[in-house]
Amino acid sequence: MDLNFLNGLMDLPWWGYIVVLLALTHITIAAVTIFLHRAQAHRGLDLHPIVSHFFRFWLWLTTGMVTKEWVAIHRKHHAKCETVEDPHSPVHFGIKKVLTEGAELYRIESKNQETLDKYSHGVPDDWIERNVYSRFSWQGAGLMLVTNLILLGPLGASIWAAQMAWIPVHAAGIINGIGHYWGYRHYTVNDTSKNITPIAFWIGGEELHNNHHAFPTSARFSMRWYEFDLGWLYIRALETVGLAKVKKVAPKPKFNLNKVACDLETVQAVIAHRFEITTGYARILKSTCRAEIQRLRSEGTAFSGISSNHAWSRFKEWLYADRTALAQDHQQVLDAALKGSTILETVYAFKKELMETWGRSAVSKEELVANLEDWCKRAEASGIQALHDFSRRLRAYA
Repeated sequence: MDLNFLNGLMDLPWWGYIVVLLALTHITIAAVTIFLHRAQAHRGLDLHPIVSHFFRFWLWLTTGMVTKEWVAIHRKHHAKCETVEDPHSPVHFGIKKVLTEGAELYRIESKNQETLDKYSHGVPDDWIERNVYSRFSWQGAGLMLVTNLILLGPLGASIWAAQMAWIPVHAAGIINGIGHYWGYRHYTVNDTSKNITPIAFWIGGEELHNNHHAFPTSARFSMRWYEFDLGWLYIRALETVGLAKVKKVAPKPKFNLNKVACDLETVQAVIAHRFEITTGYARILKSTCRAEIQRLRSEGTAFSGISSNHAWSRFKEWLYADRTALAQDHQQVLDAALKGSTILETVYAFKKELMETWGRSAVSKEELVANLEDWCKRAEASGIQALHDFSRRLRAYA
């Protein structure tokens, strides 16, 4: 009796099955980052109905996720980031739980009808969404299993299992967990988001998580020359052939080095690039603060018992954070450092005042310009060269 049919309709070499697995899971990643995340959750682009429906169908087959649920949970994550209401914050739940039980946290929140009602506006709500994709969400995964077995034989079941685990591991675990725990930051946003790595093509650009939190509605996640956003490459390819339309991308800073005074254009640019400016403030003042911290340590005024690098790391963290968000022991060390150093006190006070500039929604445009110009004049007269240099750069924003 011929049992070759048990091997499936596709007879592949061993490496062929690996290629099939990587191709199938990569299409799923592309569907999540392009359709669910950038197009549906944040409206950074519009997709042609053919592309949009292909992604919906593919996600039904390979994840069982419902568009309405995913979008609502993700929007709530941004709205309530790092609070007790955040559906999957490692700050609240702990990194271990988010890494190992991220999919379970997603399932729990998907049962919260208040979340779905409040955050799911604008998602597909046609007949096939209501009667097939949402109503029979896991039947799609079952159809994928049967298809894999027919085409690939017994190995199809293993490939199917990897497909089903791909998004829970990478999205629910790595991006939601490590993306708020470890990595580097370009932008000082009010959460713990970090870029995991400049390049990770197997998660389609989602590794640039801090960039995304700084500019959530941007269809492009890469912000530096050394960062590669594969999802953006696919979006540009779709746009070239008329299958996508980019609506929003993060603004790039522009400078007019001939400017000698702040104007409305300066204020608008400073507000638009406020996260980058806050990060740049710490970077430009880095050497000055490090030297002052070293002096305080040598005199025993503050930071005693702490290495210079660790002391600078702490102070840099305080430059980013609101004082009220610091632990009590950190507040005490910060107060001692500021009390013992006019330089650190000046740097910290100017940082706090600058951040208040883009939080003053009740003042007029003229007042905003006057306040920023006054800040720059006082910074340049502070006697701190790095602060003077930063002020000159701030005036040049255009």
